[in-house]
Amino acid sequence: MTVRTLIVEDEKNLVALLRVHLQREGFEVHEALDGLEALEVARRVNPDVLVLDWMLPGLDGLGVLRELRGFSDAYVIMLTARTEEIDRIVGLSTGADDYLAKPFSPGELMARIRAMLRRPRAGSPNDTEDREQVLWFEDLAMNLDRREVKIGEEEVYLTALEFDLLATLASRPGVVFGRRRLLERVWGEDYFGSDHLVDAHIAKLRKKIEADPSNPCYVQTVRGAGYRFRKQ
Repeated sequence: MTVRTLIVEDEKNLVALLRVHLQREGFEVHEALDGLEALEVARRVNPDVLVLDWMLPGLDGLGVLRELRGFSDAYVIMLTARTEEIDRIVGLSTGADDYLAKPFSPGELMARIRAMLRRPRAGSPNDTEDREQVLWFEDLAMNLDRREVKIGEEEVYLTALEFDLLATLASRPGVVFGRRRLLERVWGEDYFGSDHLVDAHIAKLRKKIEADPSNPCYVQTVRGAGYRFRKQ
């Protein structure tokens, strides 16, 4: 199946360079030069991956990302010249899967994209089996086959990456997973990005499944070690 990619970048020379590398990988490539155009194209072509610049004319990358998450579960890698840690965390907590600081090599971008694509997405053909596996933890239920999460009777929307994080932790309640181990399990063994990706996505996950994210019931922090799912 052809992977649909959308490059959202106002530097035309960079767009042309990325287009060559993506097409060389066999990807279908679409382009947008500003945020509003990006949303229009995303709704029309339903991309699998967005390469999204942070600084765009009009609606910036974060604005695009917030709107995008209302209708798309596409993988998003943000391009940014803003290297301060707080900016990275803000971008990830808004719904990005990864970030890449400018300047970067096209080869590194392609490696990041390939690593993201190896993770299963919601709605993949393997989501439906004759026998469904469901994990129950008090009022939280995870249907691993349908990739659905409910708190009580209310369904909770998780991105594919958030679901994979939760499923990894919940598969072994009480066991501590270090950040690097989670990166390998969820992002892929050859992923070489920052450990802070885990912290940002855990924070976003807690906002969705915890009654009090500052005092989490399910996903617990083990200081100096990593995270664990509460043992029943």
